Amino acid sequence: MSTVVAFHAHPDDEVILTGGTLAKAAAAGHRVVVVTATDGRIDNDDDLTRLDELRSSTGILGAQRTECLGYADSGYGPEFYPDPPGRVRFGRADVEEAAQRLAAILRAEDAQLLLSYQANGGYGHRDHVQVHHVGKRAAELAGTPRILEATMPRELLRRVSDLCRLLRLPPPYEQEVLDDAYAPRAEITHRVDVRAMARQKRDAVAAHRSQLGTGLGARVYQALLRLPPQALGTIFRHEWFVDPAAAPGPLRDNIFEGTSS
Repeated sequence: MSTVVAFHAHPDDEVILTGGTLAKAAAAGHRVVVVTATDGRIDNDDDLTRLDELRSSTGILGAQRTECLGYADSGYGPEFYPDPPGRVRFGRADVEEAAQRLAAILRAEDAQLLLSYQANGGYGHRDHVQVHHVGKRAAELAGTPRILEATMPRELLRRVSDLCRLLRLPPPYEQEVLDDAYAPRAEITHRVDVRAMARQKRDAVAAHRSQLGTGLGARVYQALLRLPPQALGTIFRHEWFVDPAAAPGPLRDNIFEGTSS
């Protein structure tokens, strides 16, 4: 069996992008470790709700270890807030220092596989872009042999956005973001069927209660979470990855293919 470390920017990213894949790996007997760069706090308040939600989520997914590097959330949008007292926002963290922290976990776990993000951070969030740089460097420092970068097909997101506009629902991303978001299908190397993990993924998403929000978009999201697992698994059937070291070819379903146990 192998050990996979999933490195994410914020609590809830772990389930949105890789929840089914991690649950599937844990169910197959692999060791699953989740690391987030931030605790989700924008400021230095004492509310650690998002870390508690993270631990609940990763427990549902079957992860054996959950860690947070302790950086502050950088926020999304044009304004990049100053660092809160005594902490650094992950978007401006020293890459080498952050990579050393992550590499220590990779070494301790003897990880064979690191799940990280693409250079564009998916949709351009500065913390997600930083995950790519820190994850890549940490794998070099620790000698972790393989990286897979979590993504989604750009073409699929465009169709979803068109459907949302037709139904007068808020699209997941603005059009200017979609032009360069995530990855075109031709670059994707892994498409993991996660239908069997729909119940765990649904419950892990629901564990992040503080992020469900309000308004029409939140009501649609909550309605989706009330669907039976069979229906949810049909809608959210796959999770996708890019192997930056492999040439595109037939899509693979097994993230551990080519990994020595």
